[in-house]
Amino acid sequence: MKLKRIGIDIAKTVFQVHGVDSHEQVKLRKQVRRNSILNLFRQIEPCLIAMEACGSSHYWARELTNLGHNVKLIAPQYVKPYVKSGKNDANDAEAICEAASRPTMRYVAIKTAEQQAGQAIHRIRSRLIKARTALVNEIRGLLSEFGIIMTTKGVAACRRLLADSLEDAENDLPGQMRELLAQLSEELAQKEMHISRLNEKIKDQYRHDERIKRLMTIEGIGPISASALVSSIGDARQFKSSRHLAAWIGLVPNQYSSGGKERLGKITKRGDIYLRILLIHGARSVVNACKEKTDRKSQWIKALTARRNKNIATVALANKNARIIWAVLSRGEQYQPALAA
Repeated sequence: MKLKRIGIDIAKTVFQVHGVDSHEQVKLRKQVRRNSILNLFRQIEPCLIAMEACGSSHYWARELTNLGHNVKLIAPQYVKPYVKSGKNDANDAEAICEAASRPTMRYVAIKTAEQQAGQAIHRIRSRLIKARTALVNEIRGLLSEFGIIMTTKGVAACRRLLADSLEDAENDLPGQMRELLAQLSEELAQKEMHISRLNEKIKDQYRHDERIKRLMTIEGIGPISASALVSSIGDARQFKSSRHLAAWIGLVPNQYSSGGKERLGKITKRGDIYLRILLIHGARSVVNACKEKTDRKSQWIKALTARRNKNIATVALANKNARIIWAVLSRGEQYQPALAA
């Protein structure tokens, strides 16, 4: 079977396929079971296949690419305008096929299995950190009900307070409460152990990936940020310029321009929230540490902080770092502080 373009609506068990020929006539419109999808595409001559960038789409993109097809992933928000009235799988597959026909359509880069594994480490670590924070807050709240207050913040302070509360025989804690606190102490220790194991995996990535080492030479980029960036964007060559990467992360201002008059608002906050958080936190540490420095970049930060405020300077530095990251990854170069300044 010879087709020009195919749109696939992915699901758990049943996929909807919509294909057109070189005259844009519908030649394939059917439902296919998951275990039969590869057999179907083995019978079709290599063509353009489009899918939404959603769960399992990168896996199917790799599998179909191995069969010789040209696979493109489209962000769901760019498919939505092409959906006709009525929400069903057939209309969704047709909309995906139609969106792929546009010459200016933007596509999502297909991730390798190693990239997805790297992202999985960061997602699990982020979930465990949120769970640990919730557990610490729960322990603080329970202890406060018995008049035991934690005056300092942090996991280490909570761990010390738990140990002191269990050892203190004069704090009037009931025996049942002591048992519960001992269980919470064990749970906290387990979560910290899991987080430390994931941190070791990230350090192992740092030792074996030259790209992560190059990114860590940038001010405000540590092993966690560098590993997350490499896992998410790879070599960054899917972005045409450094501004495209900064815009994808959501670090550029919103535009409300009309009639030749430019109006810029707050940052768009698009793209990967996790990467944006890491870049902004890293930039904040650089802004706080630049007070005693005299290099050109620190002078630029101090001048911007004096002119606007610290938060705006932090986001501006995160934007600058995103552009530097694009140059370092896409060109395979070492970070050059003189050029960055």
